[in-house]
Amino acid sequence: MSQILYRVEHETHYEYAHPVSSSRQLVHLTPRDTPRQQTLDHRIVIAPVPSERAVRQDYFGNLLEQFTVSTAHDTLTVVAASTVDVTRRFDAGTPSSPSWERVRERLRQVGPAPLLEPSQFLYASPHIEPLAVLARYARLDFHRERPLLEAASALMQRIHRDFEFDPEATTVGTPLETLLKKRRGVCQDFAHFMIGCLRALGLSARYVSGYLLTRPPPGQARLIGADASHAWVSVFCPGAGWVDFDPTNCVRPGDQHITVAWGRDFSDVTPMRGVILGGGEHAVEVSVTVTPLSVAAGQE
Repeated sequence: MSQILYRVEHETHYEYAHPVSSSRQLVHLTPRDTPRQQTLDHRIVIAPVPSERAVRQDYFGNLLEQFTVSTAHDTLTVVAASTVDVTRRFDAGTPSSPSWERVRERLRQVGPAPLLEPSQFLYASPHIEPLAVLARYARLDFHRERPLLEAASALMQRIHRDFEFDPEATTVGTPLETLLKKRRGVCQDFAHFMIGCLRALGLSARYVSGYLLTRPPPGQARLIGADASHAWVSVFCPGAGWVDFDPTNCVRPGDQHITVAWGRDFSDVTPMRGVILGGGEHAVEVSVTVTPLSVAAGQE
């Protein structure tokens, strides 16, 4: 087994038309520790310097930092820098799994402790309504008695074929029915859509936010700040646990995906949100740089 060491820098810069007298923010910018990923160091630098700041775990176990800037300011800059060790996954294909109907029936049962955590990802959430139209879309891949993970992989592939990446086509509040008609959107939309399809069939799926290492075209240098936050889907399968799928890129997330947080949908894991007093109109710029530092070989 080998590891890849990454340096991730995520900068958010706000400029306000008028002074802000007070700003209170919540940020999900600290990568999670998982069986395949360990955060070796992490820091968040904020300007102006906050009068209050604290770190805690949210309901889903993500690290959440909250801070207050109580001095007047017309700009706000938040820079998160992390070093993350990711274990390389040598993909042997989609794991075997029970049929999706069998998994659905198990999730309907009340009682078994291992199913209590995934059961909270079965239902509607602020950005995801598990509509009948989504179930009909998913049924084209979820044939009778088809293994769950095989069907989920087929659904991921079809979403990738049917939808086109277009950052101008949607907003954070675009309903899934509208997305289905437009067939255009961004990674957040495609993750919400796949989750909606799975939940509409009675299956458990959660939203994962993080980063993705991007590769420049041949012969071109990597651009600082040209990477971006990313989103994908995790499906619960008894015996296999949570299995990730990336419908935007039509891949099983591996060593080029870095997990930051997970929840029911984007609203649970927003990178930065809050309230301000004053400010008027504002402009925001976000830049993300994911840099591989080294690849270390080791033995299991």
